[in-house]
Amino acid sequence: MLQVKRLIARFWPVLRLRSIMFSLLLLVAALPGVAAIGLRVYENALVRRTEAELIAQGSALAASTAFGFTRSAVPTAQGPSPDPQDYDDRTISTHIDLRTTPVLGERPDPAPTALKPDPAAAEMALAWSPVIDQTKETTLAAIMLLDRQGIVLTGRDAGKSLATLPEVRAALAGKPLTTLRHNGAYRQSYALEWISRATDIRLHHARPIIVDGRVVGVILLSRSPRALFRGMYEDRGKIAAGTAAIFLFLVGVTAALGRTIVRPLEALSRTTRSLAEGRPAAPPQPTLRVQEIDSLIRDFATMAAAIEVRSHYLRDFATALAHEFKTPLTGLSGGIELLQDHGAAMSEAERAGFLANMAADTQRLNRLISRLLDLARADMQRPHEDASCDLADVLARIADGFASTGFTIELTAAGTPAHLGQIRLRIDGSALETVLTVLIDNARAAGADTVTLETALAGQDLHLMVRDNGSGIAPNDRDRIFEPFFTSKRAQGGTGLGLPIARALIEGNGGSLTLEPANGGASFLLILPRRD
Repeated sequence: MLQVKRLIARFWPVLRLRSIMFSLLLLVAALPGVAAIGLRVYENALVRRTEAELIAQGSALAASTAFGFTRSAVPTAQGPSPDPQDYDDRTISTHIDLRTTPVLGERPDPAPTALKPDPAAAEMALAWSPVIDQTKETTLAAIMLLDRQGIVLTGRDAGKSLATLPEVRAALAGKPLTTLRHNGAYRQSYALEWISRATDIRLHHARPIIVDGRVVGVILLSRSPRALFRGMYEDRGKIAAGTAAIFLFLVGVTAALGRTIVRPLEALSRTTRSLAEGRPAAPPQPTLRVQEIDSLIRDFATMAAAIEVRSHYLRDFATALAHEFKTPLTGLSGGIELLQDHGAAMSEAERAGFLANMAADTQRLNRLISRLLDLARADMQRPHEDASCDLADVLARIADGFASTGFTIELTAAGTPAHLGQIRLRIDGSALETVLTVLIDNARAAGADTVTLETALAGQDLHLMVRDNGSGIAPNDRDRIFEPFFTSKRAQGGTGLGLPIARALIEGNGGSLTLEPANGGASFLLILPRRD
């Protein structure tokens, strides 16, 4: 099976979307035509149309020839009376179906009989023979008049009997009947006529002639149905017009689909290549729009913007990282060179001083590496559907952990403590503790002696405000405090990665961390999703 799949994949053509859509639409458009020919729908319609014509002709001739009989000539005791429930001459109802109607053998020749034709019927046939002959020339149907005994009254077989035919027996009983019979005189005219089932059959329709409620004779008509190919040829104008209309419709639909789907995808492909090459990439704006393509373009624009932001972030991050590592590395490199060149001439105090500076630079590098790993883990964190923590427990642990002389953690909630204890958040408890620890450590480093944790419910979220009474954040630094490596406490060993790590942890759990305006000290707002 795998080899077959590989073989198919090897020779499978890579087509354009336009070609696939047009081919699919063309196939769908061709299906009704193929089905019509395959199921003989059109052919069956032609046969029924021929049957309807024979019924109409027979009805007209039966009604007309009935006037050829006089009331005195109609027998009163002979001939069956038709059942009015089974015979209705008001409508033309066809019942021939090529799929279900049996095809009888070729109609046998009339048989000799000792019976004499009915005089009244013979007189009527003689009077109506010109009308019958003219009708035969016009309709191309074979027409025979029979009397109430089934004896032929016209043509070369006059005087012979067809009373044994099923259709004649039915007509003599007052019921019109159409049968299908093989046509022995058929000769093939078209090369593909064998496809059609109706090419070598002939319809035979027998209809009673009724006078004063009595059957006095029978009109027997026969005709070959319109051949499928001949009917198609006669309707070639309609078929050609329909084919052209379908083709034009397909071209229009393909053009519309091309403008709504193919062109935007091609433009999006070009834009993607431009984005990959680092060139400006503006998403396409198609004139004809569909929701799925619009959604794809919006997603692409979001992705391009995210890539642009990420690119600037990585560039700035790399620059800041190089700067942060360059300072301690420069100190280490300088100390090593001094010790190598002048170490022997230095006093013990001088060497100890240089080694202490080098150790401090080494510790700073270790702190930077550790914080960078923390930032990377926080930045890659994504919300976990099972993450959960109890808000009251987390705040209690934070308050107990930082409680000390001269430093206070105050808790305030928009509700009773019992209500606060019922709140569960969709965030890992350790991540929330880490964020609050960073904010409280920064507050203590800024000289604060009180940190207030205020909670309030807002729809499906919890708002947690962290306020302190420290020295606050300089106005010029407020827009940069979440940038990696930005710190005003570098001399005290600050790395400038605490707040970026805190924001990454919160956003990785579906929340947000922002700096809010404050009259004194600093105020940070955490928006945390609640668990239902």
